[in-house]
Amino acid sequence: MTIRVLVVDDHPVVRSGLIGMLSVTDDISVVGEAGDGSEALALVESTRPDVVLMDLRMPRTDGVTATGAIASGYPDTKVLVLTTYDTDTDILHAVEAGATGYLLKDTPHAELLDGIRAAARGETVLAPPVAARLMSRLRTPAASPAAQPSPRELQVLAAVARGLSNAEIGRELYIGEATVKTHLQRLFTKLDVDDRTRAVTVAMELGLLPNPRS
Repeated sequence: MTIRVLVVDDHPVVRSGLIGMLSVTDDISVVGEAGDGSEALALVESTRPDVVLMDLRMPRTDGVTATGAIASGYPDTKVLVLTTYDTDTDILHAVEAGATGYLLKDTPHAELLDGIRAAARGETVLAPPVAARLMSRLRTPAASPAAQPSPRELQVLAAVARGLSNAEIGRELYIGEATVKTHLQRLFTKLDVDDRTRAVTVAMELGLLPNPRS
């Protein structure tokens, strides 16, 4: 069986290199290329590939968002992340979105080809550093009290959930805007997130903030 692959990366040189490598492989056929997640979704609809090689950080629609849309809308298409980023946040977001595998761009060619074949079979594919990070994450004990958000930090986050800006939060809580930013940075560290939206989502999942949908 020939594996139909869609290559998604915002760097044309990277796409060309991947396509050149895959094009000389007997059991793999490149059916398209995209420079961002929006283009990828359109091509998945028209070409129905077996595997999407997905970069993460791209303009317009990023790789995690596109992965989630593909996983929910096209379950027969497997997403294999291929990126330079191996932070806990990037890995977890991609896996939670439905990626079948996560490889790094320094993966040797032979291992990348084997990864594509495994992903097409529905097998989980993880680069050794990524697998190590996930295992470490699973083995990490529950956060200590010192790592738990303080009542004031949760007040700030609740205001963020209501859509208030830093300046509005400062006025409401009678604190300076710089103090609001400090509380948010501490929250990002404690919740292992990198933006306000994700902080609110994780806090709701952990029961630290009420979830309006529950």
